[in-house]
Order: sequence, then structure tokens, then C-alpha cells
Amino acid sequence: MDHQRLGQTVLNYRKKNGMTIREFADYSGISTSLISQIERGQGNPSLNVLELIAKSLNVPLFTLFINDIDTDSLISKKKDRKKIYRENNDHIVYDVLTPDFMKAHIELLMMDLNPHSSTIESHYLHIDKEEIAVVMKGKVYVELEGIEYFLEEGDVVRIPPNVKHKFLNKSSQTNNILFVLTPSLI
Repeated sequence: MDHQRLGQTVLNYRKKNGMTIREFADYSGISTSLISQIERGQGNPSLNVLELIAKSLNVPLFTLFINDIDTDSLISKKKDRKKIYRENNDHIVYDVLTPDFMKAHIELLMMDLNPHSSTIESHYLHIDKEEIAVVMKGKVYVELEGIEYFLEEGDVVRIPPNVKHKFLNKSSQTNNILFVLTPSLI
């Protein structure tokens, strides 16, 4: 655990909540001297103290450690990424750009949609995710709730939760589409 980063995070949250050290100490039940030591990176707080801090700041406990990141884990090398094939590998390939080890709240996928193919026979439907798709290369059709829309390079489509959709490549060229999926705000 990086005590300096933890301290800076606590300080930032406290200031964001507009509290002085004295106000925070009174509210949390933690001594001002311990809070000061923690914020300066000199304290070694127990789990109970960290739980009191998180509760008092109204944040989940893990957010106190969010800045304590191994920066090596932020890189995803192309040669190490896994591929996802849907139905069969003749039609499309998804390149997972944000692998599980990154613990991101966002999914980033690059899809190669082969000539004269579609992403799926029927359609996709995400119940708990919102999706943004950017046509990176080529021309593609997106079908939303049974209606087809033509998209070219650089065009973007937003797909809210519960919208039936699929992508179609009617050309003789491979299309490339970047997908960003996030948890739904609904």
C-alpha cells in the first residue's frame, strides 16, 4: 500500500466534501492527529479506521485505494489480447482491448466484420449495458429494432440498453468497428 497516495486520496475527498480536519475528525470519530498523519502519508491506519473514513466520506472503501495502481497493468499489448468468435470464425472476430485484468468499468472491443456477413443471424440485446460503436474502416449497416441504417467511416451509433441490434457488411471488404460498452445508467 502506498501511504502517500492513500493520504492524498483521503485529503482530496475531505476537501471535496468541504470539511476541515477538525470537522472531519468530529464527524468520523477519528482523532485530528491520526487524520493529519494519514493525509501526510505518515500514518498506517487499521482497516477499522479506513472503514470509518470511507463511511464518513460516503465512498466505497475500495475508492481509497483507486490511485494505488500498478501502472504496468494499464497496458494491453496487441500480441497478448484474446479474440472472441461469434457463432463461427468465418464472419466476425472481436479483439478484446480491455482484458479482465484491467478491472475497468468499461469494455473496449475492436471487431473485424468480414465481407458479406453479419454479427449474428438474429440480433443482440444488452439488458444492462449501453454501447457506442464507431466505424473505423469501411461501410456497414446497423440494424436497430428491425430498421437498417447505413454508416461510413467515422460514423457513430449509440445503442441504449434493450435495443435489438446487429451489424451487417454488404460489401466485399472487411469492415472494422470499435465498440465501447459501459454499465447502463438506467
